[in-house]
Amino acid sequence: MATIYTVHPKAPQTRTIEQIVDRLRTGAVVLYPTDTVYAIGCDLNSKSAIQRVRQIKQLSNDKPLTFLCSSLSNIANYAVVSDPAYRLMRRLIPGPYTFLLPATKLVPKLVMSPKRRTTGIRVPDHAISQALLNGLGNPIISTSAHLVEAGTSINNGNFSLPAKAELFDCLNSMVDVIVDNNEEPGYQTSTILDMTGEQPSVVRRGLGWDAVEVWAEGIFSEERV
Repeated sequence: MATIYTVHPKAPQTRTIEQIVDRLRTGAVVLYPTDTVYAIGCDLNSKSAIQRVRQIKQLSNDKPLTFLCSSLSNIANYAVVSDPAYRLMRRLIPGPYTFLLPATKLVPKLVMSPKRRTTGIRVPDHAISQALLNGLGNPIISTSAHLVEAGTSINNGNFSLPAKAELFDCLNSMVDVIVDNNEEPGYQTSTILDMTGEQPSVVRRGLGWDAVEVWAEGIFSEERV
């Protein structure tokens, strides 16, 4: 059974954050809120915890995982950021954006795309997520906590959008820690931008797309929207 920690959504309690961070350091899998959805995650450096996250989400090892970083300077440790990518990312983060970037050697193979050797990184605009990131000092895996229907894969679109109580009940026996911010979970997806080419391309329009469109009209190519 998971330990539930109640954390203030705007002013996270330092002691509670420290307790959650201690669990992350020992390989705990955590259900926690972000600026888009409730996410399942763990310390990026915990191989066993990453494997558990994959099992919970029913993800094969060839499916990459997104992770959260605390800042743009922190991203530079885990991804190769070109000058054009840096200029765009500086305007957008923190916020609901996932950037696909070439991975550095610090990204575990269990996390990156094995064929492209790329990784998805976010810098959340969210007090609890940022408190956990700063307390841990490492990136945190972030994969959406959708519920799986019986006999279906979480990746084929057959998932429900539950209330928080249902979400917690479903994952209570699968994760070690649940972070409760006393708010109902959001279900808006992030905007995904592929920054691996000469020009950024749009993989998915999501939360925050309007800000991208206003600033970068005409410079994007669109892959899958």
